[in-house]
This record gives sequence, C-alpha cells and structure tokens, in this order.
Amino acid sequence: MTMRPSSFIPFKQSTPTQKPAKGAAEFLRSHDKLAALLPAVQRMASLQNDCAAALPAMFAHCAVLQFEANQLVLSTPNAALAARLKQQLPKLQDELQQRGWQVNAIRLKVQVAKTLIKSTASRQLELPRQAISAFAELEEALEDSPRNQALKAALESMMQHHHSKKAKTGI
Repeated sequence: MTMRPSSFIPFKQSTPTQKPAKGAAEFLRSHDKLAALLPAVQRMASLQNDCAAALPAMFAHCAVLQFEANQLVLSTPNAALAARLKQQLPKLQDELQQRGWQVNAIRLKVQVAKTLIKSTASRQLELPRQAISAFAELEEALEDSPRNQALKAALESMMQHHHSKKAKTGI
C-alpha cells in the first residue's frame, strides 16, 4: 500500500447528483479501489479502541501500528512511556484476548513525533535615549567623504527607524 499526501485527489470526483461523503468510512465506501481498505481500517480502529479501554491512562498517546500473525505492534511517543507500558503488556494482552483478539506477542516502537517549536515573537531591543543621541552626534561629526558615506547612511536609517517606531508606539 502506498501512502498518499494529504492533498491527494481521489480517482472518482463526486458529481452534483452524487451525495458528498461525510466521513472516512463513507469516503472509502464511495470509491471502488479504496473500498477494499475499509475492513482493515475498521479492524485497526476497533483494536485501537479495545487497547484504549484496557489501559485508558497509558494508551492516550499510543497507537496501534500493525497487527499481523497475532503480533501487535504499538507506537509510543517516548521511551519513558514505553517503559511504563512494557510493565502493563501482560495485562493488555490478557484484556485483548478476553475481547476476542488473538494476541500472542506485543512489540513497542518508540516514535518520537517532530514537535513544532512555537516561535516566540522576537523582542525588538530598545535603544536608550542616550544611545540614540550618541548615534546622532556621531552621524553629524563624521565628515562627508565617500569613505564615511555608507556609515552615515546606516546611522541615518537607524535614526529614521527609531523615530518611526517611536511614533507608532506613542513613546
């Protein structure tokens, strides 16, 4: 089975006479080639629910990855949770067997999800008035020569930026 990106456009587009699919199950049922996946999806969802019912606190962040040849593979987000879950595997296996699942072995895979670090808004440094006046004095003191032209332009730009920022904030 190949994985498709979230922007995947199905083979058969819905027409105005067709009722649009409301959920994942209806979507799978409505497409001939994808309908074969529905039993596997339902089985995995049922197994996920039974695992969560057996160990609700532990299974909040875990997921069923695979269930083949009576071997269950679960994913955990970190090694600490995997270690705690490993201690509960006999209980989970017994509970699943009572619910009708023939689970002979359970493996754990630690799959650390990439966390998006929220970028904090970079705080603009505020120059004290004394620094601003010192830069203004430096700009005035520099002689008008081609050698000092870039520095004078940079100082002027910094002064304009500071004044426009000051005007926006009302300081």
